[in-house]
Amino acid sequence: MDRTEAVPTIRQLSPSVINKIAAGEVIERPASVLKETLENAVDAGADRIDVTVEKGGIDLVRIADNGCGVMPEQMPLAFASHATSKIETADDLFNVDTLGFRGEALASISEVSHFTMRSRVADSDAGYEFVVNGGNHGEVAPCGCPVGTSIEVRNLFFNTPVRRKFLKTTQTEMGHCSEAFTRIAMAFPQIHFTLRHNERTLFELGKVEDWRSRIAAVCGDQVAEQLIWVESEQDNIRLSGYVANPSLSRGNTKMQYLFLNGRHIRDRSLQHALGEAYRGLLLHGRFPVSFLRLDMPADQIDVNVHPTKLEVRFENGRQIYSQLLGTLRKRFLSTDLTAKVDHPTEPSAVDPAQADEVRNEFVNWARGDDTGEAPSGGSAIRTARQTDFRFDDSQPLRPLPQARSVPEFQPFDPGNVVTSHGQAVSPNTGSAAAMDDEPTRQPAYDSTEHAAPIQSVQASAQTTHAHGAIQAHNRYLITESEDGVVIIDQHALHERILYEEIREKVLSGSLETQRLLVPETVHLTSSEAAAMLEAKGALADLGIEVEDFGGDTILVSSYPAMLANINPAEMIRQVAEQLDGHGKTPDRRDLIDELLHMISCKAAIKAGDRLSAEEIEALIERRHLVQDSHHCPHGRPTTLVFTRDELDRRFKRI
Repeated sequence: MDRTEAVPTIRQLSPSVINKIAAGEVIERPASVLKETLENAVDAGADRIDVTVEKGGIDLVRIADNGCGVMPEQMPLAFASHATSKIETADDLFNVDTLGFRGEALASISEVSHFTMRSRVADSDAGYEFVVNGGNHGEVAPCGCPVGTSIEVRNLFFNTPVRRKFLKTTQTEMGHCSEAFTRIAMAFPQIHFTLRHNERTLFELGKVEDWRSRIAAVCGDQVAEQLIWVESEQDNIRLSGYVANPSLSRGNTKMQYLFLNGRHIRDRSLQHALGEAYRGLLLHGRFPVSFLRLDMPADQIDVNVHPTKLEVRFENGRQIYSQLLGTLRKRFLSTDLTAKVDHPTEPSAVDPAQADEVRNEFVNWARGDDTGEAPSGGSAIRTARQTDFRFDDSQPLRPLPQARSVPEFQPFDPGNVVTSHGQAVSPNTGSAAAMDDEPTRQPAYDSTEHAAPIQSVQASAQTTHAHGAIQAHNRYLITESEDGVVIIDQHALHERILYEEIREKVLSGSLETQRLLVPETVHLTSSEAAAMLEAKGALADLGIEVEDFGGDTILVSSYPAMLANINPAEMIRQVAEQLDGHGKTPDRRDLIDELLHMISCKAAIKAGDRLSAEEIEALIERRHLVQDSHHCPHGRPTTLVFTRDELDRRFKRI
């Protein structure tokens, strides 16, 4: 640097420039104007708020409320930077019980728009008007207006053309405005809200006591009819609201509403807890629908994190995470989530006695926090839902019904592995030789006590019957129940049965494995081989023992017995691809969970497999012995019920 150059001069920015900078943080688009002014109307104690928008809010945002109003002498001060009636000292920042508190919104909005405020307090005979155009203040003047406040924001960003240039189409901006409106309207069902766009009424939301009614008015009856009420209270933290039946989901998280003391917030940790509660109930890429409220003392949260006030900090975030996760899980365990064509307004609850509290011993063991030994199980095998690999061990679970013992799987004979195509597979090479015998597959479980082995038979046009159940298209089982006609996906149900049985064996350390007579060598990529060796401990829990064979080759010496039909090399490559696809070492619980999914899917009967009457009977009987028989581990429904009422309607009986 040339020392002869002039030294930069430090200047204090003018209030106008400061407000424009603040506007860049607080006012991103017309929806930001709508949000900030709606929050002011709610804080003013209004019980009716009318919103009018033109051209997506670019031309006009008008909000009229019947709140307390603003005194005429305080109108100019309301537009000053950092002027507010909601806090006084720094300590108040940690005890905020209003939606607004920063004192930036009106100053920022009026700096980049034509702003008009009209207000009247209850004990005044007349109202007053105050106009600010691009930061230039007018004079307070009398006017006629009802009690309350109305504001008009016209020509947003008229004096900052760069910002205006980046606004989207009218439809897009109106979509954001509508979302900002519905977030506040859903949080306060005791307030009457209206929203009009270009002289067309979009929402007319009257006061309601029942929150479900407000949700139905905003999101539709189809959403409201599939909501499940949840609530809990721990240490002055109350969680309440609705979550949707897993049959209702979305491709994004936009229908996940979380309100903290009436304020709409976004919190990644709580979104994660919500996703974990639905884990195994939704397909990959689908997200749950929720409308949840958290009410807690204001001094336990910090809302002064971001100018938009969407982010907050919790004093005890871990406790809230656990409370949300445990509340939803307990509710799901006591609710029949079987998909019904004629879905009731409120899913029927199962016997509460079946939801007795049982500790999840697997969590600490899978996390590696304890002695490293698998839980013994004791007199009653302790089980966990598919999602429980991520639950903490303080939450209750219900045990698998113990009316019948869990049958054992057939041992794996490496010298006599038979594929469904009638080919013998060498355990060390995976090569197949044609066989003359009738095609068979390894039984999924033996016939001890009550279940016949599931064995393959020659496909034919004849329909298989078993105690009133039939197989259709070699993939669906059809039977009846008290509710109506039940259609079962044979692969999805068997996958769920195997998943829970394998999980029990992992919990008790009794999963059957078979040492290969000749260890299998599998060549992988460098990253895949490294991922497999890093996950060696978790793989051993599932009966897969691997060793480094040098270079990018690993040696497989043992294998789960139930995967007799699957070439070990093929299975190992799939596991390696899955591990390597994470990009980093996955959590041990997640890894075991995903591998259990894969093993149960590979071992289950397939769509297209012809079943005998005994096999159908065994499968249907075992459906009642698993916890989450309504969904497979990947989130697909296993069962669909056509209720009698729905059938009667379809056949015009009612």
